[in-house]
Amino acid sequence: MEKKLILVTGGAGFIGSHLCARLVADGHSVMSLDNYFTGSKENHVSGVEYREGHTKDIAALVPEIPDLIYHLGEYSRVAKSLSEPETVFDLNIAGTLAVLEYWREKKCKLVYAGSSTKFADDREDGVLGRDRSPYSWAKACLSELVHNYGRWYELPYSIAYFYNVYGPGERADWEAGYGTVIEVFKQCSLKGEVCPVNAPGTQTRAFTHVEDTVSGLMYIGEKGEADEYAISAQEVYSLLDVAEMFGCTVSMMPSTQSTRSSGAALTSKLEALGWQQKKTLKEYIEENRSQG
Repeated sequence: MEKKLILVTGGAGFIGSHLCARLVADGHSVMSLDNYFTGSKENHVSGVEYREGHTKDIAALVPEIPDLIYHLGEYSRVAKSLSEPETVFDLNIAGTLAVLEYWREKKCKLVYAGSSTKFADDREDGVLGRDRSPYSWAKACLSELVHNYGRWYELPYSIAYFYNVYGPGERADWEAGYGTVIEVFKQCSLKGEVCPVNAPGTQTRAFTHVEDTVSGLMYIGEKGEADEYAISAQEVYSLLDVAEMFGCTVSMMPSTQSTRSSGAALTSKLEALGWQQKKTLKEYIEENRSQG
């Protein structure tokens, strides 16, 4: 990728900080816009210019004209969103609309971080998979809106779908509702604590390492067209499988309205850009258990 001025919303978050590090290492000028709702200043990367604020204020906070925007700065918890829809709509609907208007004005390329939750299976009672939570619904709608902005205004863009990203720097605060599955299990394993699993525990996920996710984002930013790209590992495990791999004793918790299974996604479009999966969950768990 030629050297560019790149804006990463959510650049102080888990995935965003890894992306910023990769972009700086590749010689780009990188700016981050983050409101630190779940991001942390501990995630700051040397060489990145950080600006603090809500994406609703992106036009005032980032008057420059970036060559590329990676829009990762949204609320990103499924079950927790059921208890705070107003926050979801503020950060995702209002915030992302401002980002899209900014994109329309600056006429740069946008890579939007969509959510694989929109592809969840429909419930037995007929509720669509995308309608299981405020988060899933908002992300599905916003993916459609990104497509439409691209068409309406002839703007360059791509949409990336993440699949249960894990790796160094995850959050483990399960009780607050913002922790990620692998980090929660990892910390329980290291501390010898009982591991909470929402019933039934047989729900499946394709867990994808953050380095593979960032690699996918790099290819999409450089070569992606007006299309959607899944960044997904190909191995699928149930939550009980993962707990067993970590050697954890399970405490079965009640299921939630958002409880679902998901599988691996086809990555042929991304592979056509040059991407390959290089990390596996099994290797990651073995490394961390040996360190513990």
